[in-house]
Amino acid sequence: MTLMKQCIAAAAGLLLAWGATAATVDVGGVKMEDATDVRGSKLVLNGAGVRYKAVFKVYAAGLYLGKKAATPEEVLAAPGAKRLSITMLREIDSNELGKLFTRGVQDNAPRTEMSKLVPGLIKMGQIFSDQKKLMTGDVFTIDWVPGTGTVITVKGVPQGEPFKEPEFFNALMRIWLGPEPADWKLKDALLGKAA
Repeated sequence: MTLMKQCIAAAAGLLLAWGATAATVDVGGVKMEDATDVRGSKLVLNGAGVRYKAVFKVYAAGLYLGKKAATPEEVLAAPGAKRLSITMLREIDSNELGKLFTRGVQDNAPRTEMSKLVPGLIKMGQIFSDQKKLMTGDVFTIDWVPGTGTVITVKGVPQGEPFKEPEFFNALMRIWLGPEPADWKLKDALLGKAA
């Protein structure tokens, strides 16, 4: 009987160990989990890719949603928590990155929303300006947390107060998913389209 108990215990241990190891996806040398948790909400990796500037890799990005979405409209309309995770693949001046994000919002946001977005863009610009530099391997996330707002976390530290307006999160997502995305191949990758 003890041999049977030992076998059951060993099998249970293997199952627990197997369940605890989440699968990862290699994106430009960055290991991204195929699932994550945002404040109690289980999210799946919708798609991931690398942002290129000319021939240089700038960062790896992964989009996490409650369920898969194939179009920008589905991503923006999806209920529940969402996350865009970005891992730097090269050193970059944070202030410059903040300016590029602001420009990305301006290029993709509906004109009618821009006046509402200005305070958030100024605040976001300050967040990146305060960082000085982002180094290779540094991670920042942009989370939509229902009931809380948009939370920007840099190197594991939430930055300032959440941005309450859902329009602000959607404006940030349009940097990568809008009509003039930062990188067309990255847009397709985040939407789960094979290259």
